[in-house]
Amino acid sequence: MAKTDLNKLFNRDFNEALVHQVTVDYMTNHRSGTKAQKNRSAVSGGGAKPRPQKGSGRARAGTTRSPIWRTGGVTFAAQNKNYDKKINKKMYKAALNCIFSELLRKKKLHYVEDFNVESSKTKSFIKELSKLKIDNSLFIVNDEKINVFLAGRNLKNIEVVSPLGVNPYNLMKYNNVVIDSQILDKLQVLASWIMKELWR
Repeated sequence: MAKTDLNKLFNRDFNEALVHQVTVDYMTNHRSGTKAQKNRSAVSGGGAKPRPQKGSGRARAGTTRSPIWRTGGVTFAAQNKNYDKKINKKMYKAALNCIFSELLRKKKLHYVEDFNVESSKTKSFIKELSKLKIDNSLFIVNDEKINVFLAGRNLKNIEVVSPLGVNPYNLMKYNNVVIDSQILDKLQVLASWIMKELWR
C-alpha cells in the first residue's frame, strides 16, 4: 500500500478531547481495584466487652475491634472497587483513527516491507532496528512472526504487538509506530477486531 493510500486510510482531524477521554477510560478499565482492608465489622474478635465499664481507672471500651485499638479495624477501610467504564465502539474506532492520522501527519508512522528477523535472538532484532534508524518504537506485525516477538521482547523502549494488541495508550506511548506490510490491509478493520476482542 502506497503512502497516498495511507493518507486515504488515515485522514481524520485530531480530536484531542475524544482521544483523551478514550485513553483515560481504557487505562481505567485496566485497574485491578483489588485493594481491600478490614473495617471494625470485618476483623475477628470483639464480641465481649474487654473489661468492666467502671472500676479499672482506664477508658471505657466496648469492643476490641475499635479502630483505636492495636488489633482493631481500619476507620475508613478501602474496599474492592470496579473501575470499569463503558467505551462506545464508534468513539473507540474514531479515537484510533485520530491517533493514526496524527502519527502520519507528524511522520511518526512508518511503513516497512515484510519486517522480519533471522532468529529469535535479541541481536537479530537490533540488527534490523539499526537499518530503520529509529528507536522508542511500537512494532505492529503479524502474530505469525514468532521470532519478531521473541527477539524484541527484551529491548528497552521497544514493544512488538499483533493487530489485536494495538490500543490508544501504546500508540501514544512511543515516539514511532512501525507497521508491517502484511498487516496494513487489516488496519481498515483493526478497530472492529479490537472491539470484538474486548466485548465478546
